[in-house]
Amino acid sequence: MAEQPKARRRNTREELIKAGVEEINRYGVAGFSMRRIAQLCGVSCGAPYKHFGDRKEFIAAIIDDVNAQWHARQAELLAAYEGDTRKQIVEMSTGYVQFLAENPHLRAILTLKDRDFDNVYHRVRGELSSPTQRLIQRYCQEEQLDEETRQRKVYVVRSLIFGAAIQFDNGELPYSEHTLKMVHDSIERELLLP
Repeated sequence: MAEQPKARRRNTREELIKAGVEEINRYGVAGFSMRRIAQLCGVSCGAPYKHFGDRKEFIAAIIDDVNAQWHARQAELLAAYEGDTRKQIVEMSTGYVQFLAENPHLRAILTLKDRDFDNVYHRVRGELSSPTQRLIQRYCQEEQLDEETRQRKVYVVRSLIFGAAIQFDNGELPYSEHTLKMVHDSIERELLLP
């Protein structure tokens, strides 16, 4: 019998997180309302506080959930191209663009700006893109490239990732196999440059 309340509590927490993602997508961080989320989930207005202490903890839980989704996808990509660092970078970067384009509400969470929030949870958000930076560092070591070249490659690859995601989101580029391949090929070309 004790298992049932734990399962219900976990389900409520998951539903609150899903509703929280939609809340941020719809109203932004500034308009984030725990009361509105509770109402949407059909729970008391105090329920979110039982699961997440306060607004910052709730948003951090949402970011943790986003991290878990992306980490699962990263693991698949890294395993598929194990032994080929350049291919891992290209495929993981392209996969990240796809992930952001297909989940625009997650991009909103990744790019949110809130001074208090940034001071506390900057590291948590950074975990989403740090594997790409580590892979580029490994690639540059394998290819015996200098630090300045590594910094440029990190900058260009990240610019391509986030630039493509923004352009897909605002309609400047249509989200299609063709444009995704263009991003893929641009990242690959950057890695092949000295």
